[in-house]
Amino acid sequence: MDLSALSKMEWDASSVSLLLLTICAFLIPVVVILPPVGLQKSDALIQTHTKAGVEGSKSNLRKQFSAEQHAPVAGESPRVQSLVIYPVKSCKGIELTRSKVFPSGLQFDRLFTFAQLKSPFPVAVDSTDEEKSKHKWEFITQRQFARLANVTVDLWLPDEMKLRKQSMKSNEAFLILRFPWKEDGWRGLLSTITAKLGRGRSAEPEIEILLPIDFPSVTEIKENGYKFEDVKIWKETVNALNMEKELPGELQRYLGVSNKLALFRIDPERLREVYRCAPREEEAGYQPVTGFQDAYPLHLMNLSSIQKFSEEVPKDDKLKELDVIRFRPNIIVSGAEAYDEETWKQIRLKPGNSGLYNDTAFHVSCRTVRCKMPNVDPANGLRHPSEPDKSLRAKRAVDEGAPLNGCLGMQLTPLFDASLGDDREAWIAVGMTVEVEQRGHHVYIKQ
Repeated sequence: MDLSALSKMEWDASSVSLLLLTICAFLIPVVVILPPVGLQKSDALIQTHTKAGVEGSKSNLRKQFSAEQHAPVAGESPRVQSLVIYPVKSCKGIELTRSKVFPSGLQFDRLFTFAQLKSPFPVAVDSTDEEKSKHKWEFITQRQFARLANVTVDLWLPDEMKLRKQSMKSNEAFLILRFPWKEDGWRGLLSTITAKLGRGRSAEPEIEILLPIDFPSVTEIKENGYKFEDVKIWKETVNALNMEKELPGELQRYLGVSNKLALFRIDPERLREVYRCAPREEEAGYQPVTGFQDAYPLHLMNLSSIQKFSEEVPKDDKLKELDVIRFRPNIIVSGAEAYDEETWKQIRLKPGNSGLYNDTAFHVSCRTVRCKMPNVDPANGLRHPSEPDKSLRAKRAVDEGAPLNGCLGMQLTPLFDASLGDDREAWIAVGMTVEVEQRGHHVYIKQ
């Protein structure tokens, strides 16, 4: 090879290397200051809205495993330790310090549920072709799809100060659902880098889903392609709004749902009526109702009862502590004797040191009969093979109405002052004290 040509090739290689180094030296500061990350839906909302909820470092459940912290104190009433809502059934909850109470439960609680389209199986031999081909929507939970526990739900409420700065007005609230998702190959690597540049070293790639809180108008339903369909929840069927068009295909694959997946919004005009152990209409002053809760409007748990039961649950590497969030409560109380709540028939939450000035009363309707869902760890969506379900059935089969099932927690129905008329709403908050107005014996009535 000609020596001059070789020299030219070396010079060209050196030049390319120098050029690349120069470009990198220029780009690195730019990337640090202005990282090349795509905007997320939450990035837009933060300009006009504020995310509701208590951050983990300030959680009122930080010391939930301390027996001393939550033990009864002579002369003092039990108190509300924490409040939690679950806007999307079976997904992550949002801890609050205060909440409105409506006949259907806490504000924003269980407005949505995921459902899968199931075929009628098994079918009778003499079923018609139409019966054999008919599919039905059925709600899903962590019992079947444990990864629902990893779907984070953020509630964004309009912030008046932020809106003023933007010269805007809005009363709209939104939910953002987030779930982990990483593509294979270079796309996955790029999304990982983007996530860490945008949200910190521990961040992982996610997909976001934006949902309006307010029930859509007739025009919005038509424009967005939503439709009313029947969905089965336990043994009930409710007509609700199918918003499956808002779901990305990746969510179905992430959850492991093989059937068609949909998201249903409860219609506030078609709430499910509650009977069984709930107070009758003449007693409550209205017909008790609920949204996508399992059976009753609210669920109460006593931390002393959780701690007492936890002592009887075998622990291993997969189950080191029994987090109260496994049991999906709305109201978490502290300072009561273990299992004392099982004798409560009516309670009144009084202001205490909550900062509120109102009382709020609840009918304590029945015990909570447990399924296997508490076996799923809410922190990571991993299902324990046996606990605490096995111990619940062995140690907590305490209700003659459900002799083969374990029970833990109490179901509540809100009671309102008759002077409110049809405008039934109240407030509750952390720090309220619990006054037991009536005690009695509970017998669960099956659906």
